[in-house]
Amino acid sequence: MAIAPSPDPEAFRRLMGRWATGVSVVTARDGPVDAGLTVNALLSVSLHPPAVLVSLTHDVDTLPVIDRSGRFAVSFLAADQRRLSERFAQTSAPGEKFRGVGVHRGPQGTALLDASLGALECRVSSRVPVFDHVLFVGEVEYQEVGREGLPLVFFRAGYGEADGPDRVRLPSPRP
Repeated sequence: MAIAPSPDPEAFRRLMGRWATGVSVVTARDGPVDAGLTVNALLSVSLHPPAVLVSLTHDVDTLPVIDRSGRFAVSFLAADQRRLSERFAQTSAPGEKFRGVGVHRGPQGTALLDASLGALECRVSSRVPVFDHVLFVGEVEYQEVGREGLPLVFFRAGYGEADGPDRVRLPSPRP
């Protein structure tokens, strides 16, 4: 039996780009230090108890902050919050990403982004290293419903854009 070659990572990335996802910012706090990053690898894993899973690459600066604190929060971005997504996707010094960004604190002190569609504050219940990522399952300890609006969507390596009050236009295929 012939063994099939491993999938090419770039081809795999392009294929997964056909899966539309919402965009969120995951934050954590360790003492006075806030950390955060843009994440689209998020899913609900349980209703009883409420729990979510986030997937982070092993080399992001937010990961050790989550490890030390045992907590993280997730803010769901609205279609008009693309700049926040881009800001939190950048590598910068601790706290720099938050300079000038409106936040409020969950009951455990984790930063929740103002004007998001909603947010969760979670206690880590499982940490699972998987290849070049770490999966964190968080039990939801606090939830808030934010403003009404369209979600920020990521598809084919680009952001969707609001197209009126109830529609999102997705990026066109690239040649």
